[in-house]
Amino acid sequence: MPNATPTGSPSGPAAIRTLALVGASAAGKTCLAEALLARAGAINTAGTVERGSTVSDFDALERRMQHSLNTAVMNLAHEGIRIHLLDTPGGPDFLGHSLPALEAVETAAVVVNAAVGVEPMARRMMDYAAARHLDRLVIVNRIDTPGIDLAAVLADIQANFGKECLPLNLPADGATRVVDCFFNRSGQSDFGNVADAHRALVEQVVEVDGDFVDRYLSDGDIDAGELHAPLEQALREGHLIPVVFVSAKSGAGIAELLDVIVKLLPDPTEANAPDFLRGEGAEAVPMHATPDPALHVLAHVFKVTVDPFVGRLGIFRVHQGTVTRDMQLYVGDARKPFKASHLYLLQGKQTEEVPMAVPGDIVAVAKVDALHYDAVLHDAPEDDHIHMLPLDLPKPVHGLAIQPQRHGDEQRLWEILAKLVDEDPCLNVEHIAASNETVVYGLGELHLRVLLERMRETYKFEVKTQPPRIAYRETITGKAEGHHRHKKQTGGAGQFGEVFLRVEPLAAGAGYEFVDAVKGGTIPSNFMPAVEKGVREALGLGAISGYPVVDVRVIVYDGKSHSVDSKEIAFVTAARKATLVALREARPVVLEPIVDIEITAPDNTVGDLTGDLSSKRGVVTGTANGVAGTMIVRGQVPLAEVTGYQPRLNALTGGQGRYNVLLSHYAAVPPNVQTQLVAEYRVQDEE
Repeated sequence: MPNATPTGSPSGPAAIRTLALVGASAAGKTCLAEALLARAGAINTAGTVERGSTVSDFDALERRMQHSLNTAVMNLAHEGIRIHLLDTPGGPDFLGHSLPALEAVETAAVVVNAAVGVEPMARRMMDYAAARHLDRLVIVNRIDTPGIDLAAVLADIQANFGKECLPLNLPADGATRVVDCFFNRSGQSDFGNVADAHRALVEQVVEVDGDFVDRYLSDGDIDAGELHAPLEQALREGHLIPVVFVSAKSGAGIAELLDVIVKLLPDPTEANAPDFLRGEGAEAVPMHATPDPALHVLAHVFKVTVDPFVGRLGIFRVHQGTVTRDMQLYVGDARKPFKASHLYLLQGKQTEEVPMAVPGDIVAVAKVDALHYDAVLHDAPEDDHIHMLPLDLPKPVHGLAIQPQRHGDEQRLWEILAKLVDEDPCLNVEHIAASNETVVYGLGELHLRVLLERMRETYKFEVKTQPPRIAYRETITGKAEGHHRHKKQTGGAGQFGEVFLRVEPLAAGAGYEFVDAVKGGTIPSNFMPAVEKGVREALGLGAISGYPVVDVRVIVYDGKSHSVDSKEIAFVTAARKATLVALREARPVVLEPIVDIEITAPDNTVGDLTGDLSSKRGVVTGTANGVAGTMIVRGQVPLAEVTGYQPRLNALTGGQGRYNVLLSHYAAVPPNVQTQLVAEYRVQDEE
């Protein structure tokens, strides 16, 4: 029988480690998680992706595709320490699952496939982890792959992530085992003398503490057992990014990795405190949670799952205080608390009830409809305006128009989409006025394909789809005024509302701003929410092409009301029509998404690739050497030009190229494209 995971809370935050396995698909993250669970005795034997028997890939769709599509939460115990382990998907289409996992851990473990080297997803996750001030660890997996040069892999890691990437252990005896370089001062490895690696590590660590530098210069070496405090400081500051070598398949380095996690990686009291904000908008001020079990509770919901049979499951990390069974907790600024009747530790799809959770613990509660992604849970009403610093999630720009197979199922379609959006913050649903369509936006074609599969398999709901749509937007380039008087008399009570407003452009990415500049009560304050509702409706409709208007300030400065006939609907209508008048006079333009594209392909195809990007209105921003005769081409290109790009890339590279895109910014479309979009909208509007 496997060793039981400890029930309840360990002795406190110092006895907890949290780790997210991140990186590219096929790096072996899921197999590595299995190897760690099996070695620690949390499971009897390690499952395999091929057999669909792993703890983390428990979803039927994951097993069929043999790829992680969601973040799975697991736990294990080693030497009295509880380790919360998160296995994240490696595809760029599923960043909405992998990036929020970084909110729940102290350490981001970037897994690199030794046979491939550093891939774009590994670089992206390393950058995100650095931006969130997480400790970082590089795990080189599959070190027993025949014919690979592990020294070249380490050089590739240092070239991509910096010279601060130093090995804590090195492969030995032909990568059948690993030898420690931190505590060991001597020995041999496949890379040569262990003493050299040990010296480099110690020198890197002591640099953060002047007292240790003096000791090292005078004594020539320092016992690694004395370096715990400066090591944790070096990890916090990113002055050291440790590298470890493993083979999840053979088990080489797995026991040593468990020791590294327990002995060298930070507990919640040693890592950088996560960034919270207290207050709203521009008045919000930074604050930090304190990992003290005795303080009031602050916890963060980083993942929500909605199961048709089990219901809603909110998974959260405790950052401060102690959450106990049956405790009353508030969700954000909600006035009414909910009762945490049951707390669960997660082992993939399995749950184990626990009585409490302390700072560092990752637990779940079920069947609480108020829980949502990014919610902060607390037990004190005065903490109702505390938020986690927003995560810079990529914006979904790949669109697919969908409608139910059966007429009359529109309401159920929206209900199912709402549940799927709740689970993935990188999904978005819009109603496009230009075509009267429901459009789902995701991060890529695979992202949307998986969404359709989930609708079919989980909810037994069939839909019809239209070709992918681009998430165009509109904005204005000048200032203008708008006015509309809504007056309706039908014999009984009438409707009256009049609105004067002006619009002006904001900086790119600023969004939307509503300003109430009415003086003298010409529009009573109780009708101002209706005015703003009308403004928002107009912005959603678009001015010239039917796409939402962004980066605009709307200033309402005057109006009229009637003591009897003024109603909310009248001011909604007046504001909507006044806004549309102003937008159409403010030199509106259509914006298109521009994406950063990164292509990995054989080096002899680079000329064809750069020429092809240029023909698609793209700009090449740089190239870099890849591994094994490949080159990496980076550039920017309109998304409309590279939607469905893989077949074209296959033709240019003999099927050996791959690419990924990420939204960079929005830019005005060329005049001919705008003319076409406006004309299409007018035709549909007339119909």
